[in-house]
Amino acid sequence: MTTVGEFMTTRLVTMDGNETLIAAAQEMRDSAIGDVVVTDGSNVVGIVTDRDITVRGVAENMDPGSTQLSQITTRDVITVSQYDDVVAAADLMRTYAVRRLPVIDDGRLVGLISMGDLAVEREPQSVLADISADDPNN
Repeated sequence: MTTVGEFMTTRLVTMDGNETLIAAAQEMRDSAIGDVVVTDGSNVVGIVTDRDITVRGVAENMDPGSTQLSQITTRDVITVSQYDDVVAAADLMRTYAVRRLPVIDDGRLVGLISMGDLAVEREPQSVLADISADDPNN
């Protein structure tokens, strides 16, 4: 069995829900990532993606300088363990129509696994795997 822990990303960016959309967008730009995990202390409360900032924030005419992440955070995120099977993680992504799953171990955030991570593992010749394996172009 191939586990989530073998392919998860451990280079995580977490932000408090009180941070602004601009702060999150700048962090995503500077870290060349597409999401931040939203926390309250050490607890994971949700996730915000670059798409969330665009669709839930800017397109809804929210001021990115004053709107807090907590206002657009996807809550009730589905999580996995680093010991879970990658096929089960892919099934969860399909079932819940999500592209990323936080990886939790003993109540602690230890990683994140994305569709791109799974594509590199499961379908290395696919276009998604090629794109996911390349260096960011931004």
